[in-house]
Amino acid sequence: MHLAGLGCPGHLTYCTNIHAGEHWPDVEQSLAANLPAIKAAVSPDGPLGLGLRISASMATALSDPDTLTRLTTLLGNDYYVFTVNAFPYGNFHGQPVKDGAYRPDWTDPERLRYTNETAEVLANILPDGQAGTISTVPASFKPWFDESEFDGVAAACARLMGQHAAYLYDLRQRTGKRIALALEPEPFCLLETIDETVAFFERHLFAGAGMEALASATGLGQHDALIAMRTHLGVCYDVCHAAVEFEDPDASLDALEDAGITVGKVQLSSALRLNPVDTNAAAALAQFDEPVYLHQTMERTDAGVLRHPDLAQALARVGEATGNEWRSHFHVPIFLERMEQFDTTQEFLRSILQRHRKQPISEHLEVETYTWDVLPEQYRGLPVADAIARELNWVLAELKG
Repeated sequence: MHLAGLGCPGHLTYCTNIHAGEHWPDVEQSLAANLPAIKAAVSPDGPLGLGLRISASMATALSDPDTLTRLTTLLGNDYYVFTVNAFPYGNFHGQPVKDGAYRPDWTDPERLRYTNETAEVLANILPDGQAGTISTVPASFKPWFDESEFDGVAAACARLMGQHAAYLYDLRQRTGKRIALALEPEPFCLLETIDETVAFFERHLFAGAGMEALASATGLGQHDALIAMRTHLGVCYDVCHAAVEFEDPDASLDALEDAGITVGKVQLSSALRLNPVDTNAAAALAQFDEPVYLHQTMERTDAGVLRHPDLAQALARVGEATGNEWRSHFHVPIFLERMEQFDTTQEFLRSILQRHRKQPISEHLEVETYTWDVLPEQYRGLPVADAIARELNWVLAELKG
């Protein structure tokens, strides 16, 4: 929904990756089943914005004009799409995803093909005059490579990203629709921290392989090519990810702004937080160690931050971690400040929303709690549509101040 009524620019939505379904018929069914109740509870008098998750299968399906018409008919005047999640390529529910969420990465031409196809779909459904964003994998996944390979991998990723930026530039010339790709920093990925993200943009996108690819594909001179790159490539700031990395809310956003990197989208999300670690609290936290998603866990120690690739690895050393702080990449309901014997990073999220209220961060705000079906049973009492509405209304209340 548009936030003008709150005195804030931009739009608020939720990401439909919460709903199971990779293929268009399943997505169509889930949207039809859930959207009316969410709209009635959140935006009864105006259109409800959607953050549409588009898998590779769905992008191909929506390339068919008849299928696209079915989507636009479903949206009607009640719903509009302004942002797309094109991070997970394939299955995202019901079976182990783990590091498969990052495949194909940006070294693989299939990632480029899929993202180009998704951009065409978004251009077809994006309202006139509305900017669009597509969130995506933050280049690649660090554990797949030796550290000595990181620079070469970054250059390879930037080259394909530059080609995609050129595609988005051409798409705007053809359709008038302005769409930006938003790279989403995440623990253990090539773009993990904000400092790493800024360095990647400055070395590989605003210069280097990315810029060379964009200039070659478009024929633009250096000045105009840089404008095109800044217009069509930015960051998706996931609040859960930033909190898990122990980022400072203001300093991290200032760093992006100082580097001229646009925050295309803010994903409003919250992580698990255990401070201090103790045996009883860790035992309660163990019920979140589930087999579907990767829950990278950061531990703050006197010597610095210790990184664990999944929650299980952190739990295995609870004795050594006693007294430290854990933050785990598990998207938990944003309206919960505390969960049993541990906290959430809701305070970090509140800081982001307070900043947005004073100094807008992005035109696109998207709630992204996709873990409802793997939460421990005691947190799954609400029907999904009611839970989504509660999260959106919590954000609206926070933005009102």
